[in-house]
Formats: sequence, structure tokens, C-alpha cells
Amino acid sequence: WKKSFFKFRKPCSALSYALEAEKGGPRAIQMAVQAHIIKHLLFTHLGKVSEREQENALATALADILWKAGENCTATVALVTSEHCFTPCLDYKPDNFTERVLFFFFFYLSMPFNEEGSHGVILFLYSLIFSRSMARLQEDLDLTTTHLLYFSVGNFVCHQALLNLLLTGRASPNVFNGRQLHDEHGTSLVHPLNGVLTRGDVGYLYWSREQTEHAAETVVGSMLKTPKLPIWVCNINGTYSVLFSTKRSLLSDWKMEHHFHLCFYNGQPSQGNTTVLTIDTHSHHWEARRGDHGDPERRFPSVEMTIRTKWEGAAVDWNGTVPFF
Repeated sequence: WKKSFFKFRKPCSALSYALEAEKGGPRAIQMAVQAHIIKHLLFTHLGKVSEREQENALATALADILWKAGENCTATVALVTSEHCFTPCLDYKPDNFTERVLFFFFFYLSMPFNEEGSHGVILFLYSLIFSRSMARLQEDLDLTTTHLLYFSVGNFVCHQALLNLLLTGRASPNVFNGRQLHDEHGTSLVHPLNGVLTRGDVGYLYWSREQTEHAAETVVGSMLKTPKLPIWVCNINGTYSVLFSTKRSLLSDWKMEHHFHLCFYNGQPSQGNTTVLTIDTHSHHWEARRGDHGDPERRFPSVEMTIRTKWEGAAVDWNGTVPFF
């Protein structure tokens, strides 16, 4: 986490709009920020982006997320200093980082989170939490989730609540629409469960091969599946990536959803170009085309299965690219 920051690919290259995101806990945050960067570049300048344009896009994306978390009133930015800012209490374990953080209240934001050694992801996380405020976070969460991070397989990873905070400005712990007041049997819940209340500019798609095999699939609600813009952060088998369309009207004109293109970026340095997928929602022959034999990951790539959670039965053409996710 301390080594993670917001690092763009080479300026003026084919992926100059894209952030590098190695495997690990911070990747969810980096891909959520990536989606907001795409939001600000998508319909203006998603071609070869200069270094100055990269800096402006990142600052705008971070400010947008923090401002929304602060309910469009103010935002808090955490910056690290050379001096200790407080004396640790008995229950606090010093890390020579948190005790050097200062918080600033802003109405205009410009943040140096894109430099190596800046601890950019952690500083942005602190900024996000304090922009939302502790009081609002307590209202957002419910009994199912009391923390924004949890420890798994040797690393801290993001709860859904943190991802929803990045996407919607509210740390809702669940992916369904609204608040759940009753259980599956219709009995009133003593403590209601909090879902997503509004559509954001950026959406969310989820697919897990393991859950599907155990018939325990998580169903994402329409508030997240159908955002205002055709950009989705994807959680695919626990790994985060981004899908987006360059056609703004994709989600506002149903005729556009018959045959269209989606761009896929997974944040890993090994991806040299944006992968363009062609989606056909009228063919309904994707299973028959792939047959019933061989490796299921090759027959049914996880990216395709994720897309079908939004467009059921769609055929996906990789346009010559060997399916890699």
C-alpha cells in the first residue's frame, strides 16, 4: 500500500489515458480512479494524452470523487509532511507515516498523488474518508460491514462499501438497489441493510467463477449496472478492471445496444493496447459457438461472463485478440 500511487502509462502513447495497477489491495482504488479519468477524457480527448493532460485528468478525477463524498459542499485532502503532527496515544502503533499526515479543507483541489514515494493511494484513501466524514460513514454502513478494508491472503483489500464510496459518494455495503427492510421470507429486519440509492456516472459489474460454481452468485442492482455514462469498474474473480464505450448514447438509446463495441483495460503493465470487444445482443448463440469441451476459462472467458451480467446472452467477439481474462 505504501508503494502504491497513481502512475500513468507513457504520455502520448496508445494507453496514455491509462493508469498502471499492479496486483494487490490498492488495485480496486486505482481502477475506480481510472474509471473517473476515462469519464473526463472519454468524450473530449481519449486519444494520445500529453503529460500535462494526464495530470489535469487525474486531479479532476480525484477532486470529483472527493467532492461527491463530501456531498458537493467541501472536500478534505491528506498530505504527508516531514514533521510529526500529533503525539501517538497508548493504543496507537506508529508507522512513521500516519503521524505525519496533515488534513486540509479545500474548495478547489490539486493533489500531488502521482509521484513515486508520495504514498498517493493511502493519502487519497485518507482524503476520501475525511471528505465523507466519520459521522456520514457510520450512517452509510450497516451491521454486515463495519470496516472499509479487510485482510485477505496476506494483504488488505477493499470492502464493497469502499468501492461504492468511490463510485457513488456513499459507502453503501451492498450492491442491490435501495435499502433492504425485510429478509427473503418477508420478515422485517431489526437492522436494515443499506444498498445503492442513486445512479452514478460510473457503474459496476461483478462476476465470480467460484460463486457461480457454488450457486451463490451476487446480483448487482440496476443503479450500479446502468450508470449515467457507459463506464464500468469490473470485479472479475476478485480482480479489478474497467470496461467502457466511446459511444455516450449507448445507455440512453436501446437501439445502440443491439451491436456495439466495449473497450477493456485491466491495469496490468503486460497489456500493451486497449482491447476492443464487439458485443452482439441479438445472436444468442455464444454457448453453441464455443462447444462443450475443453478448458472452461477458454470456452467462457471471465470478461465475457461479466459482460453477460449486463447483456444476458450476448455474443462477444475479441476481434483477433486471444482472450486473456
